[in-house]
Amino acid sequence: MTKSLYAGFDLGGTELKYGLINSSGQLVFTSQAPTPPSIESLLSLIQEIWGELEQEYPRQIKSVGFGFAGFFSLKQKRIIKSPNYPTLNNFPLFPALKKILPVPFAFHNDANLAAYGEYLYGSGQKAQSLVLLTVGTGLGSGLILEGELWQGQDGFAGELGHITVNPEGLHCNCGNLGCLETEVSAPALVRNYLTFSGKDEDLTARDVYLMAKAGDKAASKSFERCGYFLGIALGIIINLLNPEKIILGGGVMKSGNWLLRPAVTEAKRRSISVSFTTCEIKKASLGNKAGLIGAAAWAKHQLKNLKRT
Repeated sequence: MTKSLYAGFDLGGTELKYGLINSSGQLVFTSQAPTPPSIESLLSLIQEIWGELEQEYPRQIKSVGFGFAGFFSLKQKRIIKSPNYPTLNNFPLFPALKKILPVPFAFHNDANLAAYGEYLYGSGQKAQSLVLLTVGTGLGSGLILEGELWQGQDGFAGELGHITVNPEGLHCNCGNLGCLETEVSAPALVRNYLTFSGKDEDLTARDVYLMAKAGDKAASKSFERCGYFLGIALGIIINLLNPEKIILGGGVMKSGNWLLRPAVTEAKRRSISVSFTTCEIKKASLGNKAGLIGAAAWAKHQLKNLKRT
C-alpha cells in the first residue's frame, strides 16, 4: 500500500522552507532554498522542487499547501497585498500553481498556517482556542477559535501585527501608523538599541540579545520596550478573546525571557484578571517549521474540498 504524504511550503522574506509530513503530522523530509526575487523565479523554483519530490516519493504526495506572507483573499484566491514580499501583490496564484501541480493544493496566509500547525502538532495541542504570534522580521499572527482556523469574511482575520499599539509611532508598510509590528520585531529591537545607546552600528537582533546577556543596559532596555508593547497587545487579545493559550514564536522569541518576562508583566497589568489567569502564555514548539507543517496539514484538511475544485 502506498504511503500518503502531504507537502508544505512556507515562503519567507529570505527563505522558502518546504517539507513533507505523513498522516500523523510527522515530518519525513524538510529543506529550504533562498527566496527568489520575482514571481516568475518563485514559480520556477516550486516547479523544480515538485519534480524532485515526486521523483523521490512517486505517487505518495496527495496534496500541497502553501503559506504566503500577506493579506490572502478567500474569494479571489490570491494575495491582495504582501507588505514584505510585494511581488505577490494581486498575482493570480491559483491558475499559475494549477499549471505546475498535478495534485490538489491550497494556500493561505503564512502566519495563519503556522498557527494551524502549532494547534495540531505543537504547543497548541488540546486547546480549542489559541492565538499565535510570530516575532521575526515582522510580526505575524493566527487565530484558532472553537477548533477552527478563524479566517474572517474574506480571509483577512488575525492580522494582529497591524493593530495600533503606539498612536504616535512609526509608519508601517501596511499604511497604518504605530502598528504592533513596528514596535515588536527584530528591526524594532535593533532600532531601540541604537536609540538607547546613541551608537550607529550595523547590528542584528541576535547581537542585541548577546549584549543583553553580557549586561549591556541599552540592550536590556531594548527588550523591555519591545516587551512593553507586546504586553499591550497580549492584554487586548486576552480581554477580547479569552483564549486558552497564547503561543509566541519566531526568531526573536529565541531570546526567551528577555522578551517574554516584560511582555507577560505588562499583559497581566492590562488584562482582566479572571481572563489572564485562565490563559496560558507559552513559547511555540515547532520552531521555523511551524509554517510548512501547518501548510501541509491545511492542504490535507482541505483535501475533500480540493478534489472538487
